[in-house]
Amino acid sequence: MNLHIFAGFTEIMLEVFSALFPLLVLFIIFQLFFLKLSKRKLLDIFIGFFLTFLGLSLFLQGVHIGFLPIGEQMGIELSSMNLWLLIVIGFILGFFAIYAEPAVSVLLHQVDEASGGHIPQKVLLYTISLGVGLAISLSMVRILLGLSLWFFLLPGYIIALFMVKFTSKTFTSIAFDSGGVATGPMTATFLLALFVEIASGNEGSDPLLDGFGMVALVALAPILSVLSLGILFARKEQKQDVNEIQVQADRDHR
Repeated sequence: MNLHIFAGFTEIMLEVFSALFPLLVLFIIFQLFFLKLSKRKLLDIFIGFFLTFLGLSLFLQGVHIGFLPIGEQMGIELSSMNLWLLIVIGFILGFFAIYAEPAVSVLLHQVDEASGGHIPQKVLLYTISLGVGLAISLSMVRILLGLSLWFFLLPGYIIALFMVKFTSKTFTSIAFDSGGVATGPMTATFLLALFVEIASGNEGSDPLLDGFGMVALVALAPILSVLSLGILFARKEQKQDVNEIQVQADRDHR
C-alpha cells in the first residue's frame, strides 16, 4: 500500500472530530440528566460514534484522493463528446450514484421501518434514482446550451407545490426529504467536480455560472418523482377501496 494515499488524513480526522464532538457532548448531557441508558446501551452508542468517526474520516480521505480527481478527469474527457451522448451518460451516472449514496440508504431504511413495509424500498429507490438521472441529464443540457437555472427551478417547484394537493402527507414528507438526501457526498463530490470540468471544457461556458447549480436540480428531481409515486399510490388505494366497497355491496345484495 502506498503511504501517500493517507496524505492529509490527520487534518481530515480533526475536521470530522470537530463536527462530531458537539453531538457527543450533547448526548452525554442528555444521558446524565434525562436518558439514563444502561451501560450496555451506552457501550453500543459509543462504539457507533467511533465507527462513524472512522468511516467519515476514511470516506472524506477517499473523496480527496479518488472521487474529486476522477470526476475532474471524466469531466475533461466528456466535455468534447456529442450532446446526446452526454445526456445518456449523465442519466446513467445520476441513476447509479444514488445506489452508492449513504444518506439514501438511511432514508429507505427509515421509510420501510416507519411504514411497516407499505412503501417498498426498491420502488422508492428506483423512483429517486430515475429523478436524479433525469436531473443530471437536464444539467448536461443546461451547460451545453447555456440555459439559466431558473428555467428549471421555478417551474419545477411550482409543479411540486401543485402536486402536493394530490399526494398524501406521508409522501409529501418523504418527497422533500428525498431531495435533501439525494444531494449527499456522492453528488457533492464526484458529480459536482465532473460538471465543473465539463463547463470549463465547453466553449462559451463559465465554470462558475454553468458548472454549479447541478446540486439544486438534483434536490428538485426526487421531490417531483416521489410526489408522482405518491399520486400513483393514492390512485391504487382508491381503486382498492372502490373494489372492496363493490365486493361488500355484492355480498349484501346476495
